[in-house]
Amino acid sequence: MPAETLPAKSPFYTPEHLAFRDAMRRFVAGEISPHADAWDEAETFPVELYRKAAEIGLLGLGFPESHGGNDGDLFMTIIAAQELARCGAGGVLASLLSHTIGCPPIVNVGSEALKQRVLPPVLRGEKISALGITEPSGGSDVANLKTTARRDGDHYVVKGSKMFITSGMRADFYTVAVRTGGQGPGGVSLLLIEKGTPGFTQTPLKKMGWWCSDTAALYFDNCRVPMENLIGKENQGFKAIMKNFNRERIFLAAGANGFARVCLDEALAWAREREMFGGRLIDQQVTRHKLADMAMRVEATQAMLELLAWRVEQGDTPVGEICLLKNQATQTMAYCASESVQMHGGAGFMRGVKVERIYREVKVNAIGGGAEEVMRDLAARQFGFYA
Repeated sequence: MPAETLPAKSPFYTPEHLAFRDAMRRFVAGEISPHADAWDEAETFPVELYRKAAEIGLLGLGFPESHGGNDGDLFMTIIAAQELARCGAGGVLASLLSHTIGCPPIVNVGSEALKQRVLPPVLRGEKISALGITEPSGGSDVANLKTTARRDGDHYVVKGSKMFITSGMRADFYTVAVRTGGQGPGGVSLLLIEKGTPGFTQTPLKKMGWWCSDTAALYFDNCRVPMENLIGKENQGFKAIMKNFNRERIFLAAGANGFARVCLDEALAWAREREMFGGRLIDQQVTRHKLADMAMRVEATQAMLELLAWRVEQGDTPVGEICLLKNQATQTMAYCASESVQMHGGAGFMRGVKVERIYREVKVNAIGGGAEEVMRDLAARQFGFYA
């Protein structure tokens, strides 16, 4: 059951995918896993990791070659998320890959000048990108955001705040959702706001998990942002925000199931070694049944993940199914993390153990990228489950 290799016979993975998997595995084993505990306790990781990630093609994954990317497909993204999960520290994934939510609006609707200015240095690991949408008043209700941007000559004057922003302290470029028009989605625009803009300040936040992920509150006190930093057209930012959700949620689901598989692998290894009542833990039927239940959920989630990724690659847009996939993955992660900690007993409650850290990170996965309740309601609307 431990996922030492991808399936030998699969319609989804090519030799190119397997080569990338091997490169990712070496990268995680050499550059991340030995330091994961120390980075989590320090609540940061070295910025040099961005450059190293760029060198193996991780940062450019899925971005256009014309701007420094490598056009990897969704199965490359799944591999990246699940290999990174092997380190057992979700905070590394979150901050290291914050550009995967900060940069897509620039790719999809930004001007060529913005693309040339932002994308190459970010994909080389020289600059860091973040996305600023969530506000103190709410996150999932994007259409009702309150941060405003009013025109003043050739600038926008931005006033408001953002909350729970990944890479919020050390990012160089912030893709920020603002209200330039009336109420509702039709009044939302996107602006590129750069570090050092007068009136732009940040405050670091303490969290339950993802300790090594840089998370902050952002404050905009009449920040003057050049009009050329408008991403796409004015009052059409909501569409640009929604456009990237399918890929983001597939990535989140892949990572969550990757962490669930780590919990299963750790539980299996522990059960084979731990002795009690005159035998090993795995000799107990209840232990084997727990492992089987964990495996059942992981494999079912992986099958759903890969099928939906294939559909997206064929040009389909299964929005409702992807919402349910994210919930399926986060609930699988929650189940496997809980059972693995339980199986470890007191050892599972100790810092420095992968399953303890993953257990603390369950909830952020169930909330980020669309809370489970929002995912259910969006899926229900997509499927026509209404009166």
